[in-house]
Amino acid sequence: MDSSHAAIALYAAGATALVALLPRVRARLNLSRAKHRSLEGHARISRRLASFIPFYEYNERDFFQADEAPEDVVTRRRAGFGRLADYYRSHFGKTAQLTAEASAGLSDLQFTARYRVPFQFSRIVRDNLKAGSFLQSSNGVTVTDLDGNVFYDLTGSYGVNVFGYDFYKDCIDRGADRVRDLGPVLGGYHPVVVDNVRRLKEISGLDEISFHMSGTEAVMQAVRLARYHTRRSHLVRLCGAYHGWWGDVQPGIGNPVPAETTYTLSDMSEKTLQVLRSRKNIACVLVNPVQSLHPNANAPGDSSLIDGSRRSHFDRAAYGEWLKELRKVCSERGIVLIFDEVFVGFRIARGGAQEYFGVKADMVTYGKTLGGGLPVGVVCGRAELMKRFREERPADICFARGTFNSHPYVMAAMNEFLTRLDGADLRALYDGLDDTWNRRAEALNARLIEAHLPVRAANLSSIWTVLYTHPSRYNWMLQFYLRRHGLALSWIGSGRLIFSLNYSEADFVAVADRFVAAATEMERDGWWWTPPAATNKSVKRALLREMIAHRFGGH
Repeated sequence: MDSSHAAIALYAAGATALVALLPRVRARLNLSRAKHRSLEGHARISRRLASFIPFYEYNERDFFQADEAPEDVVTRRRAGFGRLADYYRSHFGKTAQLTAEASAGLSDLQFTARYRVPFQFSRIVRDNLKAGSFLQSSNGVTVTDLDGNVFYDLTGSYGVNVFGYDFYKDCIDRGADRVRDLGPVLGGYHPVVVDNVRRLKEISGLDEISFHMSGTEAVMQAVRLARYHTRRSHLVRLCGAYHGWWGDVQPGIGNPVPAETTYTLSDMSEKTLQVLRSRKNIACVLVNPVQSLHPNANAPGDSSLIDGSRRSHFDRAAYGEWLKELRKVCSERGIVLIFDEVFVGFRIARGGAQEYFGVKADMVTYGKTLGGGLPVGVVCGRAELMKRFREERPADICFARGTFNSHPYVMAAMNEFLTRLDGADLRALYDGLDDTWNRRAEALNARLIEAHLPVRAANLSSIWTVLYTHPSRYNWMLQFYLRRHGLALSWIGSGRLIFSLNYSEADFVAVADRFVAAATEMERDGWWWTPPAATNKSVKRALLREMIAHRFGGH
């Protein structure tokens, strides 16, 4: 063969190889385009960036002047911070002392204390604003700490508390009485389990039920079963969504190892649907309905609140249409659609997100709300997806079992919950639920606007988030003023306020009064002063320059 023929053959081989590669290249490009442009959508980049950020902390001077505020504003901030610290010392002493004692051996407390605010401010805040994490009692819509301070509860026990603490106390007490003769016997079932299964099948509209120890465990099992029955490897999670702390659903910051069989794609995106239509290795799609409040963004926490760019907007109709399109594509491609309702289950509707958005899932997971206040996780699914063995392959099984599953006390408390859920009073509570909470949000926002305060509330029914209209480095300070005025928040701060549905109009007005008073005091103390030309972008750029200076020793 002469050189010209060899060259032609080489070109032909190259062209053939290129043609063969094109579909794979195209698929890879489609996958990249379906990822959200933010860091939340790019796990590897976010992990690298996290390792780049250096630790440093502000001295006392920088703490009050991180935004280069003038001296008169710094003076107001110092005085306000001093008053706040004095109040915390005089009112939260016992609670703070026990928290400090427990922190020495309780790693959970060490983590939450350190990440309540942006890390540069953390030490001075921890040294001066010691509120504590212990509570003595709950009553109605309030909780009381060890010092006797009564707070309106806006933590919602991380979503568990839907109907009020008194409701769950009664479920636990009555449930315990019903199973006392059997006690904590594990392995066998108490007869109450049969009624729980019947009621859950009716509520979820699905065929079979599986009980687990936690919401995280329930989601793990749902994904495991989807992979088993589809014989596919990958799960799809939508950008920003939380599905527990296990590795496959935390591909970015917070997971020591990469999640190699997880695709994190954009919520409410046609490009995501294109990936689902084209890829053959996708077993399931996880949907956390609370993301409809802030699609493609992580759960808002004040530890990452470095400016005023937090945004949120709930559009029920738009998110419902997106879920219907997602449902259609999953059905076409044999992909299991899983609704993770550990957080929103029974809060937005009796039938959960399926009822609320009018979309049927293949599997649904629930959490501790369903346990009547006790720990539990539940998977509801279609019969063919819940089966853990193959008839034709006796050694090919999908094992999942737990000692704690179907604990008699948990099952009895759950039955109390489910029985009451069918009662006329709770069914009536869902009538006009959105209207009630939308009206309340509008009323609070009207008061904030009238008072010229740079803070607003957005909501998905009784789940709220606090937004800021100013690009301030100090927006995170609001959580400490809210506590000073008798509002209890979870450790993530003002990013998520969760009301139980037993809040009366009088209760809500009291919360609104305290919220406005807290924001007014924060404004008076100078924390919301901003440079005239400041924007969220300029604040972020200044912070980036600061981090680079510390990273490379130039500061």
